[in-house]
Amino acid sequence: MSKIEIIFVVDPMCSWCWGFAPVIEQLCATQSDTYDFSLVVGGLRTKGEMTWDESSKRYLKGHWEEVAKRTGQPFSNVLFEKEDFEYDTYPACKAVVAVRELWGDEKSFDYLHRVQKAFYDEGRDITKLDVLSELLEETGGDVKSFRDFYQTPRAELLMQHDFAKARSMGANAFPSVVIIDEDGHMVCQKGYRTFLEMEKLLKEEDA
Repeated sequence: MSKIEIIFVVDPMCSWCWGFAPVIEQLCATQSDTYDFSLVVGGLRTKGEMTWDESSKRYLKGHWEEVAKRTGQPFSNVLFEKEDFEYDTYPACKAVVAVRELWGDEKSFDYLHRVQKAFYDEGRDITKLDVLSELLEETGGDVKSFRDFYQTPRAELLMQHDFAKARSMGANAFPSVVIIDEDGHMVCQKGYRTFLEMEKLLKEEDA
């Protein structure tokens, strides 16, 4: 009998996705016998979509404080000290997709959470390939294989496929949780939930 599939649709530079990271980790650790878990990246914001100025910094800071208060996740303010920053989520998205393609779903979850922590808790610039490579090395990955694949047209194609898949599933807000049962019926739940709320949701879907 096939397992129910749970797809987490996230973006590495989405603050609510960082808030949701411990919930994903706990679900994968405790429910893997019941569900098949996988990741799809969403592509929150590309180059040029956000002007980096005092207004955008205030907006982000307020948003992050709200997420921290609700979820308990740590946030650093190092980013707001930067004079220039391109809030482009595509490099980190492509990096997660590359890791998933090269080493599978489990490794992609580990890498995603390392990248999120680096950005939100440590203030590192995850729009840079060198930083993304360092983070892969920290998780025990082969940096040369990663960098080689990251720079191929296939990596870009797979990332764009993820974006299209997210839209096709109705996951146009992050994080989203897509539940696909044994018969192929799909439900998309949008927004942050606690672990207890997720447990309740999954029980309802199983009923």
